[in-house]
Amino acid sequence: MTGPARRGSRPWRTPTEAQILDAALALLDAGGLAGASIRRIAAAIGAPPGAVYTYFPDREAVAAAVVERVLGEVERATPSARDQPGRDTIEAIAVALRERLVAHPGVVPLLVNGPVNGPNALLLRERLLGLLNDAGVAGESGARGAYVVIVYIVGSVALEAAEPPPVGPLPPEEERIAGRRDTLAAIPADTYPRTAAAADVIATWIGTEQYMWGLRRVLNGLLNPALQ
Repeated sequence: MTGPARRGSRPWRTPTEAQILDAALALLDAGGLAGASIRRIAAAIGAPPGAVYTYFPDREAVAAAVVERVLGEVERATPSARDQPGRDTIEAIAVALRERLVAHPGVVPLLVNGPVNGPNALLLRERLLGLLNDAGVAGESGARGAYVVIVYIVGSVALEAAEPPPVGPLPPEEERIAGRRDTLAAIPADTYPRTAAAADVIATWIGTEQYMWGLRRVLNGLLNPALQ
């Protein structure tokens, strides 16, 4: 469907909801929520602002839909396997979520500042609770444990995304770690001897290896009956 055009302007096609969310996600990654105004989203898809309002009442609704899309991608990327231990599935979900948030750092503040209560968010939470329950962590322990896992994932990625400039896509992991290593090398060892001694490891705090190291220790604690 082609929309009406004013004199001197080119006609525009009515965008789909997916096209609007594609544009919003790109703008979020480039400039955060402040850069993803309805007007800018509309301009990115070559349509008037009213075309966006057809689907979403305001920018906050667009942001919530973007979060839902990312969480839906995580759900689809981690299908359930009856013969796979629940712990393995939790790790797969955590890896998939980190991958998508690193690819789209503009979404991270939306998760941190919430609320995150759309259908895909609720489905992912329900699935996490079920996996913990199947692993023997049920009731109050399961509910608290699910929160710990969520906080670990989102908190880790939020700190990771805060390392480089605050807008735009994250550089490759190796490049970011190398930059941290260079920064740490300038810290005076006589003043901060422990930091200097641990610099090579500290440089990797924003990497996959550290992420999995911490995640597995969180799960070790949650799944240890003696600690529940």
